[in-house]
Amino acid sequence: MRPRRRAEAVVGRVSRLLGGPARSRVVLTLAAVLAVDGADKGTVSAMAPQLKTAFGIDNTQIGLLVTVVALTGAAFTVPVGLLTDRVRRTRLLAVSIVLWAVATALAGAADSYGWLLVSRAALGAVSATAGPTVASLVGDFFPVGDRARLYGLVLAGELVGTGLGFALSGTIGSALSWRFAFWWLVVPAAVVVWFVRRLPEPERGGQSRREAVRTRGTGEPAERAVRHARVAPHENLVLDRDPRRRSTLWSVRYILRVRTNLVLILASALGYFYFAGLRSFATLYATHRFHVTTSVATSLVLVAGLGALAGILAGGRIADRLLRGGRVNARTLVPTVCMLTVPVLLAPALHATSLALALPLLVAGTVFLGAANPPLDAARLDILPPYLWGTGEGVRTMLRTLCEAAAPVLFGYLSASVFGGPGGQEGTGLEYTLLFFLLTVIAAGLLGLVAMRTYPRDLATAQASTERIAASSPGPPRRPA
Repeated sequence: MRPRRRAEAVVGRVSRLLGGPARSRVVLTLAAVLAVDGADKGTVSAMAPQLKTAFGIDNTQIGLLVTVVALTGAAFTVPVGLLTDRVRRTRLLAVSIVLWAVATALAGAADSYGWLLVSRAALGAVSATAGPTVASLVGDFFPVGDRARLYGLVLAGELVGTGLGFALSGTIGSALSWRFAFWWLVVPAAVVVWFVRRLPEPERGGQSRREAVRTRGTGEPAERAVRHARVAPHENLVLDRDPRRRSTLWSVRYILRVRTNLVLILASALGYFYFAGLRSFATLYATHRFHVTTSVATSLVLVAGLGALAGILAGGRIADRLLRGGRVNARTLVPTVCMLTVPVLLAPALHATSLALALPLLVAGTVFLGAANPPLDAARLDILPPYLWGTGEGVRTMLRTLCEAAAPVLFGYLSASVFGGPGGQEGTGLEYTLLFFLLTVIAAGLLGLVAMRTYPRDLATAQASTERIAASSPGPPRRPA
């Protein structure tokens, strides 16, 4: 009985930490959705050496396997975002995961590089659903004051999944073959579908609508911070009615007119550009740089991933605490500081030849890289009315995935053809490439400085829109058929 009681105590503690059984179920289910997608991305990187041998391909073609997923995902994210704002999201998410599992199984059955590439393209088309749908559900399930912290817990699923992709896929691929490294992912995908289908569909704008009717009370931390800072909204952007009744073109134009949103989209895209390139070639870099086996290299990447996980769990919590303390731009301040700190830590880590020196610096760098994401994602929800969350995330994901699509190919090309050069060493080429593209992280940090100035007024505008829409339609807005 002791092990059972100990397990029940741990479950109870986790449940209390997340805010009770109902909230725990939502957080863990949405995190699992991102974990499945992350595991696939980690699998490609972990199996890069075997795939190169099996199909006789180079770094550029390995990068293309990641790029094609991002490209097809970018093509589908805006339509999926619009759909997310108009249909039952839990059902949409469950169907997309089923199709994702089918595409993954086909990838494992590939007998040529062309087959593998096509199956990856199909996978990208269905994985496009995750970003807009999860973002919209997070906004409706969780209150504004806790949104960054809880969003961080959901985002942690992607890092956990990526780590499992590196570790388990690397182990399974080494013991069996690269095919089984893909096939095992079908099992957790089926489990996630079962849980997603049992999630309740939250009311559109549920949390925000309930907060909007309390404007004369104490309000949520974001609302109090805006009032304390005496920030006026952009009257020309305040909405008076449900924006889902407007055209697709109008919705996209409105989203891009919100200056902070545009700046954060660009900053997020640059950050994900670097992370996509680093993730794609981390195993290859470690094997060449430190002369270790593939299994050891994947273990090192997993350790670095734990740093990113710690950052994700801390970043949202810190931003929410600062917001409750009255710092109105806390959710842009935290990621800006993090992005500007990352290159200071990663540059010496990538240049070091000693693993004992490189690993602590790399872990510290990934802590700050991970900490930037939850406040950024929560900030994008803060500055848009709730009925545009799916569309807004679709636009953001499209631009972000275009950068993710370019990253692996550009990283692979520069490492092999520019910094590697004729007769150059592959490890040295990857080192210079990873150092060069740290400039994108610096650019993301500089954009964050702009967002710190524009965020408070855009936050006030979104709050004013939510209040007016709630006042004009006392009941839940009708969902189009």
